[in-house]
Amino acid sequence: MSGKFKRKENDGYASDGGSDGNAPPKKSVKREDDEDGIVVCEISKNRRVSVRSWQGRVMVDIREFYVKDGKQMPGRKGITLTMDQWKVLRDHAEDIDQAVTDNS
Repeated sequence: MSGKFKRKENDGYASDGGSDGNAPPKKSVKREDDEDGIVVCEISKNRRVSVRSWQGRVMVDIREFYVKDGKQMPGRKGITLTMDQWKVLRDHAEDIDQAVTDNS
């Protein structure tokens, strides 16, 4: 893999799900239903991955959440991937891991 990656020093979350109080401990899939879909996992305190159906199409949503009136609400920061986009990302997971390792 060619190209340079800029390493982000600290985004405020423990990268390994550590005990800094911000990131949840490592867990397997957390299949929790919400109103719009299935929450697959919580990446950090306010970020989660969910699978939902929108206009008859299944999507993978990676999004930040905020609390409003005691309820978790999806924020504007995030990305929703179609199944084609998800498959491309999934198929390149090992390349991404290697690039992270090479640039750490």
